[in-house]
Amino acid sequence: MAVVGIKATLTLLKKDKHLYLLAIPGILFFIVFHYVPMYGILIAFKKYNVYQGFAGSPWIGFDNFVKLFQMSGFVRALNNTMIISLYQLVFAFPAPIILAIMLNEVRHMLYRKFVQTVIYLPHFVSWIIITGILYAFFSPSTGVIKEISVWLGYEGTVINFMSSKEYFRSLLVVSNIWKEAGFGTVLYLATIVSIDPQLYEAAKVDGAKKWHQIWHITLPGLRTTIVILLIFRVGHILNAGLDQVYALYNPQVYEVSEILDTFIYKLAFEEAKYDLSTATGVFKSVIGLILVLFTNYIAKKIDRDSGII
Repeated sequence: MAVVGIKATLTLLKKDKHLYLLAIPGILFFIVFHYVPMYGILIAFKKYNVYQGFAGSPWIGFDNFVKLFQMSGFVRALNNTMIISLYQLVFAFPAPIILAIMLNEVRHMLYRKFVQTVIYLPHFVSWIIITGILYAFFSPSTGVIKEISVWLGYEGTVINFMSSKEYFRSLLVVSNIWKEAGFGTVLYLATIVSIDPQLYEAAKVDGAKKWHQIWHITLPGLRTTIVILLIFRVGHILNAGLDQVYALYNPQVYEVSEILDTFIYKLAFEEAKYDLSTATGVFKSVIGLILVLFTNYIAKKIDRDSGII
């Protein structure tokens, strides 16, 4: 039986050999950059010293985690990460879904392609450039909003959104939606295209309006894709976006914008506390795994065909 199974496997590999060859670079990427570095998480359980090296540093168990949980900076970063991620989940996650449905209803193909191109472009722009654009708009002294206010006769003080604790988190969410929502429509549009057009024709014959077609056909057709992407998003709830926050934040908003990613960056590269930064990364990974498994479990309970496992 084992020989038959091996022969069947080799036959399948030979049949789709070109597909497996195409997959090799991706597999190597994950092995080299994701699996091999996992050996380094042992630093989280050691009192790491650069001069003693990885093997020579003494083993201290969970002492780094105890010390980490007692740090006020960690508690603040965890709190900010959860708040910002929940904002992103509530407001940014549905944006590509809504945008994809709206694009699908555009019947003028030339205009539709133009809009798709325009909303895709911000995804390929770095956060450093976007930060410059935001400063050009929101600068309280030379920004576009300031100039428009003066032109309209307003002589008061313009709110500095970039340095306001009250508005900074909202700025993070809105700028993330503007940058990523368009590109996020790709999977949803591909799923919508796969929905049987006869369902829409039957709905029209039955007198269903456009809103009813979206509610009873389009959204159910998107359900599996939405659930899978939601599970992945919940698993990354402790990743609030290092590149975005690090590019945008400043000392005036550290209190509301310091997240776990920037906290790890400072521990590792500014304070050289590699053991504590590694412990923070391990904490993030464990919580992410638990959230993925829990969200997947709930999704399978609601719909057996949903989920990733």
